[in-house]
Amino acid sequence: MILTINSDHWLDNVKQVPSPFCDPRPDDEVSLLVVHNISLPPGEFGGPYIEQLFTGQLDPNEHAYFALIHQFRVSAHCLIRRDGSIIQFVPFNIRAWHAGVSCFDGRDKCNDYSIGIELEGCDYLPFTSNQYQTLTALSKKIMQHYPAITRQRVTGHEFIAPGRKTDPGLVFNWLSYKSQL
Repeated sequence: MILTINSDHWLDNVKQVPSPFCDPRPDDEVSLLVVHNISLPPGEFGGPYIEQLFTGQLDPNEHAYFALIHQFRVSAHCLIRRDGSIIQFVPFNIRAWHAGVSCFDGRDKCNDYSIGIELEGCDYLPFTSNQYQTLTALSKKIMQHYPAITRQRVTGHEFIAPGRKTDPGLVFNWLSYKSQL
């Protein structure tokens, strides 16, 4: 499969899993890239649960934690698995529901103008080299297509929703990642 933005094709070998949790952007502006992390159940990797959450199919009986979150209507544009593979849930020109209540550089509602990339991981375990390689390559492609996204406009969920979110966490290597953009 192919990573898409509108009808343009970017990268091969991307799994497409459409999420219903998206809607049109209020305008065509895309000027922020937000890095997140997610693992389901918390601290566990692999399995179908992130895809199920982002598509509204998470079974609350599979795990006690899922009973708390199965009704959340959330998505991201892409998920980068531990092996570096990409799953795309929402085309980049559409608003994904990844940031929630958020603010960047004095502007609220980051979903309106941002792209959300989830890394399969958690706040306290290192991300893989494959994830960093894929994230860097994907970020560069996004920045080429959306020149308003500069290195200064690449941020973490923790910085746009402080006190509410902590991802991608203290173990995320911002210095190395941003130096490659």
